[in-house]
Amino acid sequence: MDVGAVLIAVAGVAGTLGGALLTQQGADRAKRRELEMTQAIQEARENRELRRRCYSELHRDARQFCTALSRHLYVLRDRTPGDEDVQALEAAKDAHRDRWSEALMIAPDVVIDPAGEVNGALTRVYGQVKRLEQGNPRPGETLRSAAEAQHGVWALIAAMREAMRRDLGVAGDGVRLRSSQDTDAVLRDFADPSEDPGT
Repeated sequence: MDVGAVLIAVAGVAGTLGGALLTQQGADRAKRRELEMTQAIQEARENRELRRRCYSELHRDARQFCTALSRHLYVLRDRTPGDEDVQALEAAKDAHRDRWSEALMIAPDVVIDPAGEVNGALTRVYGQVKRLEQGNPRPGETLRSAAEAQHGVWALIAAMREAMRRDLGVAGDGVRLRSSQDTDAVLRDFADPSEDPGT
């Protein structure tokens, strides 16, 4: 057999093997890309579910903390708070703090910004309520000013909820939920007796 024929035969075999190898490498790359895409889709689903759960719990706990502050203000108006009253407020505060800490690690800035406003407002109202409870209010702090501040938190909670819904892709047509009390009722409930025109 001549050398030329051998070289051609070797080149043919090498070409056949090389072609098969390239085909296999291409198939392996395509399979890897498919697996990476599947994994990315699964991770995106898991991340969305994690955010959804976190948002749900943060929204719930912010509302419960805000409601606990309102209840505590009514207790302060009507009587000296007992241990169970103080414990209920502290439990609501602690639950919200835990959800807020979790959200800081999960939520994007478009949610953290309005959620931070809610957290700050709740913390400020809590501080007023505790100072009033301890008989050590700052100048201008009254049950009425604390009740007004507490009532104002509801609008911040609504804005936070809308940011969460937009992030999850479920934002609707801007339906607004009403807070449990209107402003006039809050002002009547915590009116300063010195402002009563009948006295």
